[in-house]
Amino acid sequence: MNVTLRPAEKQDSEAILRLIRELAVFEKEPESVLLTVSDIEQYGFGSSPLFQCLVAQVEQQVVGMALYYQRFSTWKGPTYHLEDLIVTEAYKGKGIGTQLYTAFIKMAYESGVERIEWNVLDWNTPAVGFYEKSGANVLHDWSSVQMHKAEMEAFLKNVKE
Repeated sequence: MNVTLRPAEKQDSEAILRLIRELAVFEKEPESVLLTVSDIEQYGFGSSPLFQCLVAQVEQQVVGMALYYQRFSTWKGPTYHLEDLIVTEAYKGKGIGTQLYTAFIKMAYESGVERIEWNVLDWNTPAVGFYEKSGANVLHDWSSVQMHKAEMEAFLKNVKE
């Protein structure tokens, strides 16, 4: 099978959103995806992109992606956050995820960042095992913290100025 890895382009926006939705189903949160194709086009390929993306193609079809963005560590300096590494179900187990993972790490290393990071669900034991085997440190003593727009609004309403 001939797999082509390349930077995503604006015309990949629909495929990127399809992969995001597929991941949301896998993670048992299909209703959580609010993004549209227009959002992907704006945030990824507009005048001030907020993310970058590598895609894997087989026979002109996008079958996987690694979506990432720059961050800054107050301890280490420049970093990249790998938001999602996704391979569509029909192409899992064919080494495409490993190729994307490797391409992301190579790109990050060559760019000079001091660290790469990402999250993995604790119940996704195959992914946890893969990352640990690759030499990544899975931090079991840290918890992810999130606050969505509704919670931000509620918090700000209660703040005394």
